[in-house]
Amino acid sequence: MTVLHIVGAGLAGLSAALHGLAGGWTVKLYEASGQAGGRCRSYHDAVLDRVIDNGNHLILSGNRETMAYLRRIGASATLTGPTQARFPFLDLASGERWVLRPGWALPWSATRRAPGTSARDYLPWRLLTADASASVADCLPPGSALERVWRPLLVSALNTPLEQASARLAGRLLRETLLRGAAACRPLVAADSLEDSFVAPALRHLGRGGVGKQPHRRLTGIDSQSGRATALHFAETVIPLGARDVVILALPATAAADLLALNLPLEHQAIVNGHFRLNAPALPGGECFLALVGGTAEWLFRRGDVISTTTSAANTLTELPAERIAALLWADICRALELPEGSPVPPYRIVKEKRATLAQTPAMAANRPGPLCGWDNLALAGDWVATGLPCTIESAVRSGRLAVETVSN
Repeated sequence: MTVLHIVGAGLAGLSAALHGLAGGWTVKLYEASGQAGGRCRSYHDAVLDRVIDNGNHLILSGNRETMAYLRRIGASATLTGPTQARFPFLDLASGERWVLRPGWALPWSATRRAPGTSARDYLPWRLLTADASASVADCLPPGSALERVWRPLLVSALNTPLEQASARLAGRLLRETLLRGAAACRPLVAADSLEDSFVAPALRHLGRGGVGKQPHRRLTGIDSQSGRATALHFAETVIPLGARDVVILALPATAAADLLALNLPLEHQAIVNGHFRLNAPALPGGECFLALVGGTAEWLFRRGDVISTTTSAANTLTELPAERIAALLWADICRALELPEGSPVPPYRIVKEKRATLAQTPAMAANRPGPLCGWDNLALAGDWVATGLPCTIESAVRSGRLAVETVSN
């Protein structure tokens, strides 16, 4: 029996398992922790007495791999969002509010744009033709469009300051979303939790196909001979590999690099998420999210009575104590929700993800490995693998498919 062994049950591993099952493989899925999902996990928080996500994720309707993943597991209806492509913004310094509404393919009408910007500002040709060494900031002129459109959108997508972020990665992202028009730009979020949208339905689908997740299996080493993996060493057991067995390592970059002695520059960027339970929270206009300009919080998300915040490229912010971070984020929430200044901070949870993604610089983008890593029967998967996209859910899901295609060939 030929077996596809997948180590890691984050979204890349789950995607690989789904594609492997669909391709007729016998799939075995191993996970070091007791919970699947990787960084897209949900849990009950005792302070808030609510289920929260480890991080907030905004999906675009143009994320083809992600949408196909959800359709495969029957979870498309678990996402929610506006029926049209619209991104509400608030400038915390000026108090101005606007809605960015991408059209086909760009917001030519002033009513669809940020204040102080022109249609020309939405033609990022230099991003689309940038060389491999260029940063996003190299390709975008300073001004209102940079601060009110591109910085909020691209810092969150690349999780890297624009002065350091790869212009090529940004250009690829725009080709797959904004430049495909409104139909590819509708924003979506998990209605209940990331677990309910991305993880539990995938595990149920895999279970129906005879694939069970084996928890608490931490890979500690791999035996090899003649360029092939021959055995997987877990903390408490060794699994020999058959002559035709194949392996997909769907692990974080640091773990994969340690196991395979890969020479990767592994600079990371952090993300900070805050979760605040309010009595009756409501974003302006009944929106489920709001982009902020000029604050510590960059995005607000509402789910039930919890307002969540996201701050990307947050290496410096993580150095502050949680109490100080909560105060900064709460001040932004009060202004956004027009709450009285000095309102007491409600119950909260601050989540610091210090290694949320690789730093998506030109140098790091050039050194991301593909699925192949020099072993005949082993491939890599993860949002950090070279998929052509930044380290996102879309990249993670795509990498799982690419890894299965690699070992199948």
